[in-house]
Amino acid sequence: MKKLIVVALLSLVSSAPSFAKPAMLPDYDKVAGITGELTTVGSDTLAGMTTSWVEEFKLLYPSVNGQVQASGSSTAPPALTERIAQFGPMSRPMLNREIEAFEREHGYKPTELRVAIDAIGIFVHRDNPIEGLNFSQLDSIFSATLRCGATESISTWAQLGLDYQWGKRGMQLFGRNSVSGTYGYFKKNALCGGDFKNSVNEQPGSASVVQSVGSAINTIGYSGVGYKVSQVKLLPIAKSGDDYIEASQQNILSGKYPLSRYLYVYVNKHPFKPLSPIEREFVRFIFSQQGQELVEKEGYVPISPQIAEQELEKVGIVAD
Repeated sequence: MKKLIVVALLSLVSSAPSFAKPAMLPDYDKVAGITGELTTVGSDTLAGMTTSWVEEFKLLYPSVNGQVQASGSSTAPPALTERIAQFGPMSRPMLNREIEAFEREHGYKPTELRVAIDAIGIFVHRDNPIEGLNFSQLDSIFSATLRCGATESISTWAQLGLDYQWGKRGMQLFGRNSVSGTYGYFKKNALCGGDFKNSVNEQPGSASVVQSVGSAINTIGYSGVGYKVSQVKLLPIAKSGDDYIEASQQNILSGKYPLSRYLYVYVNKHPFKPLSPIEREFVRFIFSQQGQELVEKEGYVPISPQIAEQELEKVGIVAD
């Protein structure tokens, strides 16, 4: 595997949704003697958040050498299995085959930790007057197989009723590449498991999807809502009809917004052995008030204290 690199993602969410402060979690209290390597490999969607966690953790513990590689969720399971990384951020749950490969190597399953809540947004150029889209229309736009009730392929905005000269031009479609959990989630939920059109321009990162959408009037793409910038508009979505749901914090937390999901960090935790000191403290930091404030700062929805307590128990940590 290529040498791990620190991913620096600054100012990607200058216009991110303005979510409320997270519910109060325990403050993180620094402990003595934490040193060593801290390595994460996995999701690009979580790259900014993971980098923020690692950088803040290094400020607390200057003797820690932190490294982040964010090439996609599918890179996390093999990195954990092969002990290349201690943590595997993923924007989707591990697949059965990924869990089985890990278990064959270690004799137990990886531990899944829910660390934040994300929503996949549908982005168009900020000057596009479209008010919203439903799943059938998304299927018609992005899918080659039309499994979500769509009856015909949509390739122009004029087919959606926009009476503009540019509306007759072909749509430019943007999305994530196949190693991304965002790609898999959108395929499963918005396309009902169907195949993407060949015309979808696959991007290696969430930010590049949104930046590409902002480059022309006839574009559309899907990416995490936390990557919204001023050049684009985030559309409300409906499962059917035109009962559009905004990607607000309230709608995401309640599950009303139809394209919301948990984000995960996986860890190699032996069922009868404790985490190493550096791993234990990093997990404690993630689920602290400081750690979840970084989640909110990156444009995602923090988890509740109740969920934090449940996740800490999975790795043998009693909440403060």
